[in-house]
This record gives sequence, C-alpha cells and structure tokens, in this order.
Amino acid sequence: DLPDIFSLIVTERWELYRKECERNNSQDPPSTDLVCNRTFNNYACWPDGLPNTTVVVPCPWYLPWHRKVQHGVVYQECDVNGQWVTTYNTSECDSHEQYYVHIRIMYTVGYSLSLVALVLALGILIFFRKLHCMRNNIHMNLFASFILRALSVLIKDALFETSHIAQGPSYCEATALTTICRIAMVMMQYSIMANSYWLLVEGIYLHNLLVITVFTERNYFKIYQCIGWGTPLIFLVPWVAIKYLYENQDCWEQNINMKYWWIIRAPILAAVMINFLIFIHIIKILVSKLRAHQMRYTDYKFRLAKSTLTLIPLLGIHNVVFIFATDESTSGSIGLRLTRLFSDLFFSSFQGLLVAILYCFVNKEVQSEILKKWKRWKLGRNIEEEYRHTYSNTPNTKTTSLLNHAPRMPHLPDIAKTTAPVCSPEERHMLIASNQNGMVNSTEEGKCASLLHEGTINKLFWLDGDICCFGYLAGQAAFLAE
Repeated sequence: DLPDIFSLIVTERWELYRKECERNNSQDPPSTDLVCNRTFNNYACWPDGLPNTTVVVPCPWYLPWHRKVQHGVVYQECDVNGQWVTTYNTSECDSHEQYYVHIRIMYTVGYSLSLVALVLALGILIFFRKLHCMRNNIHMNLFASFILRALSVLIKDALFETSHIAQGPSYCEATALTTICRIAMVMMQYSIMANSYWLLVEGIYLHNLLVITVFTERNYFKIYQCIGWGTPLIFLVPWVAIKYLYENQDCWEQNINMKYWWIIRAPILAAVMINFLIFIHIIKILVSKLRAHQMRYTDYKFRLAKSTLTLIPLLGIHNVVFIFATDESTSGSIGLRLTRLFSDLFFSSFQGLLVAILYCFVNKEVQSEILKKWKRWKLGRNIEEEYRHTYSNTPNTKTTSLLNHAPRMPHLPDIAKTTAPVCSPEERHMLIASNQNGMVNSTEEGKCASLLHEGTINKLFWLDGDICCFGYLAGQAAFLAE
C-alpha cells in the first residue's frame, strides 16, 4: 500500500535525524552557564540557547517537502529562567501543499497554452516564405526557445510526478530514472537561459535598428545565434560538472550550496538587467521621435503606452520586479516567497502565449499572407467545383457538336510563348466591350471554366464560333500569380 510505504520512509528519515541530533549534542560537554539545554523536541534539533532569546534552526531535513522549505527556519524562545517555551514557530517549514498545487496547475495551463500557440506561430512563419526576414528569423528562434522551455518544464514535472508515485520522496536515489531526471533538469536550466538570452537578442536587435545608421542585418545574425544558443552553454557546462562532483544527489533539484547556484543565476540576472537598460533607452528614443512628429498629447500618450506594453513581454521586463527577491532573501517570509513564486511562474508560463499573439497572430503582415493563401485555396476550389458541375451536366452529343464546330487547328498557340495577339481585332473588341477587367459574363465564364483544369491557364481555348476565352483565363492567372 503506497501510503504505508510513504509513512514508513518518513519514519525512517525521522529516526535518522533524531540519532544524528543526539550524536551531535553528545559531542560537546554540557554548558555550566544558565542556558536552555540542547535537545531534540521530536520536531527539530536545538542547540543550547541563551536566556531571553529566540533560537533559530533550519527546517529538519526529514520532512518530505524539505526541498521546498530548505531555506526556512524554526523559531523557539528561551525564557529568562533558561527554560524552553513549550510552543515553537514552524510556519516556514510547513508544506503549504495546497498553495503549491494551485500554482502548479496555473503554470501547467500556461505552458500548455503557450506551447500550442508557439508551435502554430512558428509553423506559420516557417511556411510563408514572404515572411522570412531578419526580424522574423529572430522571432522564430525566440519562439523555439519558448517551446523548448515549456517542453522541458512539462517533461520535468511529469518525470517528478511519475517517479514520486512509484518510489516516494527518495525515488532518484533508488531507481533507474535518476539519469533521465537529471537530464531533464539540465535541459530545463539550458532552456531557461536560452530563452533569457533570446529575449536579450530581441532587445539588441531593436536597439541596433533605432541607433545604428548603417545596419547590415546579415552580418549580425550569426552573432545573434551565438548569443542566444551558445552563451548558455558557457555557464551550463561548469554547473553540470560542479553538481556531479560536489552535489551529486537526487535529481540535482536541490541547491545545497547556493554559491554553485549563482553559476546559473548570475548570467540570467545579467541578461535581464541589460535588457531592462535597453528597454529604457528604446523608450527614450520613442519619446523623442513621437515629440518630433508634434502629435496631440492624447495620441502621443496612447502610442507610447501601446509601444511600451508591446515591448514588455518581448523583452521580458516583468522579470525585473522580483529580480532581487532571491530564495535566501525570502526565506523569512512565506507570504513573500509564495508571491514571488506565483508571479514568476505566471508571467513565465503565459509569456510565450502573449508573444505568439502579439508578434504573429495579430501581425497585419502575417494576416495578409494568410488571407491571400485562403483566397487562392477558395478560388481553386470554386473553379474545380464549377468544372465538375459543368462537365457532369453537359451531354456527350453537345460536346461532340461543339468540338466539330471548333476550327480545325493543327496546334493551339501558347500564350506564354507567343507575342502576337491571340484574338482577332473583332474578337478583342467584342471581349472588351462586353466585359470589364478582362472578365467575361457568367455564361461564357462557365464555358471557359469547363476547359480550365488544375492550373492549365496558359493555353488558348476556342469555343462556339471562335469565342475567345483568353480574358477570363488571363484574369484568373493574374490573381493566382500574385
């Protein structure tokens, strides 16, 4: 039974913690001064405490959720008589599991929606060649980094959940999933760093467009790729080596020595701060340009606000809000820690969705290309249906008689190759007089459409007494060639 196994594991870890506490307390001789004696109160291990003070010890490591509260502490007061107060404060060591469950549901939904939107947006930018340019190439790499981040987080959580159900809190130490779990953790750290640096690339590119007078885009794209995908490897490889040598425990999700964690954290914070400075400079440039246009104050404010709000998700400026609220600084306040965790995961998970919407789905250039593609497809379907309808309703005798009345020509001229007029002056006059923009009436259109099949638009067709259908066919060809 899984609950019994889980309870047994927790009991064993508690027993190990108790023995370790008693062993450490017995190593030093008892104090001769007035103190609150060192002890184990069945929850935490307490050293000697000075009278009229509050003693603080770390959260005990036997707690199943210790990874989430490893920076928390337990408080207990020592009164003036050298006696421990019976109550003690364990608020920082409580699991708060209900909050973490809600937070996990929130960011799982966010990453899932972002993943779907980003895959669709990336496919659109790749499919339409007219959208291929330096700006959209950078957007595509940014979308790819968001996709990699969402996938790595979702896969890591799935591995943690599966392994936790199978083996309990210490699953990575006892199962073959340890290696897979660590690979998932490494990929997640890489994707987070790559995402941060592609956000930085977006900021650098916008800054160069606004500041550099002569800006050769092609010369910079390889540099952008090195910054976005290469820079994270410079810091990730040393971190992996140090984790393997000095903190090779569990799935590498715990940061026992926070100095090692700064190998990953410092470059991310640096990218965020540089992007924030670029953002401030871009806003200043936008303000000066808007003032130069001598716009009304209301229009000026609206356009500036619109530009600012659009740049915030693209450059990841929201990360600045809690940039200095680290795990160590929030260890004394569970409220601040949960607030920082919620805001960080909320914006990080939904940021990809917002970027995909702003820079793909509502982009007028993208919408124009999609609309053109839709019209071409719809036109092709209409022509095909009209051709089938006309062909199915035309008697064989009618077709035979029409073919017999057609002028016998050994070879029909090819419009694409001939330079001479394909219609006689009288026919051209009749065609132009009866039709506008090279389009014939509905009856003639049906006859011409019956001969138009799967893009064969460069042939000269004659029907019923040398009626020239070139105007209709050329009109359709001009639209399809747009």
